[in-house]
Amino acid sequence: MSIPKDFRYSKEHEWAKTEGEKVRVGITDFAQSELGDIVFVELPEVGAELKVDEPFGSVESVKTVSELYAPISGTVVEINEELNDNPEYVNESPYEKAWMIVIQPTDVSELDNLMSAEQYEEMIKED
Repeated sequence: MSIPKDFRYSKEHEWAKTEGEKVRVGITDFAQSELGDIVFVELPEVGAELKVDEPFGSVESVKTVSELYAPISGTVVEINEELNDNPEYVNESPYEKAWMIVIQPTDVSELDNLMSAEQYEEMIKED
């Protein structure tokens, strides 16, 4: 299972990758493996205002529907349209092809509340 070292992670299994002023978000390899085959991804509109730890969309697998939670507050500036036609990318490539949204953060310091790769790895070992 891969856990990129330069990303930050939420307790809800979202990852956040800082890219200059913006933050790219998706779900972790661990999360997609727990969910099983993803069949549908629901994402917010560009321009949506997100609050940290509040739902911003959902992923539907053959087993269940799971909420997606914002790892940081801000405005959605981009969504991954590819996931409309290719929800399987979440299973195949959770960190590259299956990023979900890009956020313009309102407070970058919120990233400090997220876990490092090492902390996230410890958390999922306990599950």
